Amino acid sequence: MHMTHPKSPIDSRNSPSAPPVIEIRSLTPGDDATAFRTLNEEWITRYFTLEAKDRETLNHPAQSILLKGGHIFMAYAGAEAVGCVALIPMQNGVYELSKMAVSPHLRGRGLGRRLLHHVIAQARSIGASSLFLGSNTRLKDAVHLYESVGFRHVKRETLPPMPYSRADVFMEMPLGPDSQ
Repeated sequence: MHMTHPKSPIDSRNSPSAPPVIEIRSLTPGDDATAFRTLNEEWITRYFTLEAKDRETLNHPAQSILLKGGHIFMAYAGAEAVGCVALIPMQNGVYELSKMAVSPHLRGRGLGRRLLHHVIAQARSIGASSLFLGSNTRLKDAVHLYESVGFRHVKRETLPPMPYSRADVFMEMPLGPDSQ
């Protein structure tokens, strides 16, 4: 009698198109923030120029974000930091969503969307009333992603001051109880 062995299921972790197993963790003031800086420097310098505010934020994230009541979320695939996003408090429960980056070799595989859903859920859990961001028309995939999760285009004047000359797309997302 000839027995056939059922094919073992394909392990999607070895598939190049499947997203790797990702863990998202909060960065704390004592943590090594090198990956936060390098992930952001990669995309900023690819498309734009590092500005003074970028250098301040990326070189001193504890002082410029965390110790002001903000949050930085890092995505890890194993030990490798592969993405990040920050929430920077402004006033009255308004937070800037900033410094979102995904490792070049993982772009287009849903990691940015996961980070975005995570940071929105975290913003809601800390009682944020709304989120806003500045982006750029050259970053079409990012702008489309923000639109797809509920960010809406607004006029620059309706938002808190934005220190980046590259910003030419302005978006916000209300998070109040009526915005679910």
